[in-house]
Amino acid sequence: MRSWIRSHRWESLLALILIATIVGNTIMAPVYLGVGNIVNLFWLSIEKIIVAVAMAFVIINGEIDLSVASVMGFSAAVLATLHENAVVPFGIAIIIALVVAALAGLIQGLAVTKLGIPSLVVTLAGLIGFRGAARVLLEDGSVGDFPEWFDRLGQRTLVGPLPFGLILFLVLLALGWFVLERTAFGRKVYVTGNNPAVAKYSGINVEWLKLRLLVMSAVVAGVAGILFAARLGSVRGSLAEFYELDIITMVLLGGVSIFGGSGSMLGVALAMFTVLNIRNGMGLANVDGIIQTGVVGTLLIGSALVPNVIQRFRVRFPTVGRYEPDAAEP
Repeated sequence: MRSWIRSHRWESLLALILIATIVGNTIMAPVYLGVGNIVNLFWLSIEKIIVAVAMAFVIINGEIDLSVASVMGFSAAVLATLHENAVVPFGIAIIIALVVAALAGLIQGLAVTKLGIPSLVVTLAGLIGFRGAARVLLEDGSVGDFPEWFDRLGQRTLVGPLPFGLILFLVLLALGWFVLERTAFGRKVYVTGNNPAVAKYSGINVEWLKLRLLVMSAVVAGVAGILFAARLGSVRGSLAEFYELDIITMVLLGGVSIFGGSGSMLGVALAMFTVLNIRNGMGLANVDGIIQTGVVGTLLIGSALVPNVIQRFRVRFPTVGRYEPDAAEP
C-alpha cells in the first residue's frame, strides 16, 4: 500500500483534497450528503466530465483541444436548426449533428497532422469559428420544443436516481481507463505524447493516431452538446460557452502533463470529483459565479505549475524523498 501511494503521489494528494472538500461541504451544509444533491452535483456538470474523459487522451498524446465547448454549442445549434425547420426527422437530425461534430474534428485534425499547425492554434481558431457558426445559425434566439422522449432523456432519471448522462459518463470513464491503461492503443498514446520521434521510429503512425484522437474529442463534444440540449430543453448560440476552462482544469489537475506523455484516468476522475465538489460547495455557500470561475482558473494555473515545480525540485535534489523499500516489506 505504501509503495502504491509513493508511486501515485499526485493521485493520493487529490484524494486527500477531495476528502477535505467533502468534509468541509458537509459541515457547511448538512444537505450536501443527500442523494438528491449528490446526483445534481454530477447531473448539472455531466457534459463537462464526459468531454474531460476524451480530453485526457488528447493532452496525454501531447495535443490540446480548445474548441470542445464551441463544438458542443455548434452541434446543438445544428440539431436545433434542423428541428426548427423540420428538414429531416429528429433522429436523423441527431445523426447529422454528430457527423458535423466529427467533420469539425477532422478539419482540425488534418490542419494539425498534414499542415503541421500546432493544435493550440488550430483549436483556438475552432473555438472562435464554431462558436460564431452557432450564433449565426440561431442568432439571438433560442430553439426548443423538442420531442418529449428527447427532453426526458436529459431531464429525468433512467435507472434509480441515475440519469442517462451520468450512466453514459460512468461507462465512458471505465472504458477510457481500460483503453488508456490496459491496451496497446493506450500505450501508443503515452509513447507519442512523450516523444513523437521515438514513437514514429518504433512503427507508430503518429499522424493517424493524433487525427483519430482529435476526431474522437470532437465527436464526444458533439454527444455532450446534444445531451446538454436535452437537459435544458432548448438551445442558444451561447450553449456551453467557456466550458473548456473547467474541462481542461479537470484534466491538468488530474496530473496529466500539459506537455503530454504522462497522467492517468484515475487522477483525472479524482480531479473531476474535486472540481465538481468545490463548485457545489461554493454554490451552497451562495458564492458568485464569477468568483467560482476565478477559483477554477486559479486551479488551472496551479495544476500546470505545481507538477513542473515538483519535477524541477526532483532534478535538482534527486535524493530527497527517495523510497528505499525495506527488505521485509512485501
